[in-house]
Amino acid sequence: MRIVQFHTTDTEVGALALPADADLLLVFGARALLQSASLFPALRQACPGAVIAGCSTAGEICGTEVHDGSLVIIAVGFAATRVALVAATLELAADSRQAGAALSAQLLGDQLRHVLVLSDGLAVNGSELVQGLRTSLPPGVNVTGGLAGDGADFGVTVVMADAPAVSHRIAAIGFYGERLRVGYGSLGGWDAFGPERLITRAEGNTLFELDGESALSLYKTYLGKQAEDLPSSGLLFPLALHLADADTYVVRTILGVDEGAQSMTFAGDMPVGARAQLMKANFNRLVDGAIGAAEDTLTQLDGQAPELAILISCIGRKLVLQQRIEEETEGVAEVLGPRAALTGFYSYGEIAPHSALTRCELHNQTMTVTTFSEE
Repeated sequence: MRIVQFHTTDTEVGALALPADADLLLVFGARALLQSASLFPALRQACPGAVIAGCSTAGEICGTEVHDGSLVIIAVGFAATRVALVAATLELAADSRQAGAALSAQLLGDQLRHVLVLSDGLAVNGSELVQGLRTSLPPGVNVTGGLAGDGADFGVTVVMADAPAVSHRIAAIGFYGERLRVGYGSLGGWDAFGPERLITRAEGNTLFELDGESALSLYKTYLGKQAEDLPSSGLLFPLALHLADADTYVVRTILGVDEGAQSMTFAGDMPVGARAQLMKANFNRLVDGAIGAAEDTLTQLDGQAPELAILISCIGRKLVLQQRIEEETEGVAEVLGPRAALTGFYSYGEIAPHSALTRCELHNQTMTVTTFSEE
């Protein structure tokens, strides 16, 4: 596997030594830079045969460094792995499951090993997208990825899929080959507090009532003065969602609020009958969660050293850790070793199984690590 990575604030990337024979280009960056009219044509000219995919972010990861307002570009050449990209435009969030099912069906083929998904972060119901993606994939093939970000603005998110970056887009990359090994892990590190409350009124990913009371009013009671900064302040206090058909909980954070409807919109479903509990940050456990996710990936590589690691971490972790943010990327790097090239972004949602033995889910407030190695 041949890997070259660049960090830049200039969309005129012609001066970068991008390898013309690259098989895959991943591009993560600030929305304004990613939407520059010159960026995609320059990437295509530099790497005419590559699959090119990427998304806007709430922070860019290059090695162990975390940046804002920049571009991270990583070029990968595989020794014996083929990559293919399919994409969909999502007009309505209600179509998320159908879009996911169609994408995974298009990627089916001999020696399919893994699927990496980059999705619009605001126009999608992430948990429905994940359920759709799972429907067509054979046993042993899983999905990781994340939802695009837009800093802490929650305005517009965009995805690049072998074309200039646009909103309402979902890109799915299939990896094929007997020699490819893929590992994945996703852990959080937040502490639950307060009572569990029953979701008594919700529609899809929009929550109206907990225990028969206005969910938004209840949430504001806990946030106090920080309620004035919703939805971004809600990232500091996510919800642990205990689903009736799952042994583990998933974490959900707010994407938007509607004062008129007294509702909150989340990245994934908030099913009636599930139980929700508030969570708060624990600095040390957040970093430990990132390290644990990296450790989980190593158990799935058949003893091989990881060569490429894609890190997708939640914007909420970035807001909490602040100047300590690079502690989680440094912890991942220490676990994976010097051979692994680290790239990635801060997201509005993470897509991954908790571990090798669990199904893929949408998460919030986790660090998700996907590692790749070729024999």
